[in-house]
Amino acid sequence: MDRRKELKQQFKETSVEAGIYQIKNTINNKILVGSTKNLKTLNGITFMLETNGYTTNKELQKEWNQYGRDAFKIDILEKLKKDDGHYFNEKEALLALEEKWLEKLQPYGERGYHQKKS
Repeated sequence: MDRRKELKQQFKETSVEAGIYQIKNTINNKILVGSTKNLKTLNGITFMLETNGYTTNKELQKEWNQYGRDAFKIDILEKLKKDDGHYFNEKEALLALEEKWLEKLQPYGERGYHQKKS
């Protein structure tokens, strides 16, 4: 029972890291750039793709089904650095960081799974 309490405490103390990730199709080099408040949720995204339940991007899901898990690589591009000194809005900061990566990588059309915003 003590071990269980110890594991629960360890889980509670584990810091939650927000950041930007990339899912890359290694067959055609198309990428999806995304953000999450908890980078540990990448396992959940992989699970959704594996079980044909990733409704966020139908094209990515289609190609995952077509090429299989081994054709994709998931990487963390950048972890969000929190500014403890000033007012910090994690949601806004994460959105700005995602926009930076979208601008840098341009994952649109043949290069990615994103639609260019008008």
